[in-house]
Amino acid sequence: MRVVVRRVLPGRTGPTGGPLMTDLLGVMEAWQPPVARVRAESGELVEIALGDIVSGKPVPPRPRPRLRISAEDAERRALAGWPAPDTEPLGEWLLRAAGGFSTRANSTLAVGEPGLPVQRALERAEGFYAARGLPPLAQVVVGSPVEPDIESAGWVDARPGEDDTAFLVASVSTAGRATRRLQPGEDLPVQIGPSITPVWLATDDRAREHADAAAAVLEGPDRVAFVVLGPPDEVWARGRVSVGPAGDPSEDWAGITDVWVDPAHRRRRLAVAVLGAMLGWAAEQGALTTYLQVRADNAAGLALYERLGFTEHHRYRYLTPGRGAS
Repeated sequence: MRVVVRRVLPGRTGPTGGPLMTDLLGVMEAWQPPVARVRAESGELVEIALGDIVSGKPVPPRPRPRLRISAEDAERRALAGWPAPDTEPLGEWLLRAAGGFSTRANSTLAVGEPGLPVQRALERAEGFYAARGLPPLAQVVVGSPVEPDIESAGWVDARPGEDDTAFLVASVSTAGRATRRLQPGEDLPVQIGPSITPVWLATDDRAREHADAAAAVLEGPDRVAFVVLGPPDEVWARGRVSVGPAGDPSEDWAGITDVWVDPAHRRRRLAVAVLGAMLGWAAEQGALTTYLQVRADNAAGLALYERLGFTEHHRYRYLTPGRGAS
């Protein structure tokens, strides 16, 4: 258990003339009278006489480095993996458009400060989307400071009745090892390429409907790979993975999207095989962290990703002007 222990340092005097005391933060590895052993944050194993302990209490585990990144920063890093071809900065916000292909690429990423009053910022956003024949949408982090401000301006849930989207993160190496343990017990033909193929595209109705815009978004990252599992000219399962550009904060973040399994081939762990191929590619690119987005009511997907080591980082939702909004 991770603990903080206050202890006396024998033979040393404190500033008030009494015994000198200090706190030790670490993991309690042993409690064997007459001593306790605590593994300090530095890695040193410290032995403490029980008689020198003044007080102690358990503390939460130290957050993993990728979970210490704010939701706003995580969303900005994810921009590199799903780049809208038409963007306009608005303070720290980003107006995005992609000809109607995907909600994420056709909504305002409303994280941070817009650089002007929220009401005026929303009016700018509405004008941006009206000029492109698109509905005004804002992607907001659930529980963020700006969410109530946008709602106070009359914006409402754009998808009433649907759950929010969970943003999950994991270590590339941890998730990769987990996929290797769970691989299906059969040799499967896997193809990995840097661009969309007709075979890959044939399984994505949304992308085919917005062909040019979809290609701009899907092939937009500097480093991207498309995975197809199945015999030639057939798709049993597929997915897409990208890594941010060198020199960018997202350069070691791998975004996983578009995981799909043909219903006729489900229950064969094909999703695990596709994820394993994508994580292997991400590791070769030097990625350390991987992320994906999944609806929070997708119980089967969440269960699989949890087995692979993914943890929920935050949730987001989409807002749109309601009645009475300008």
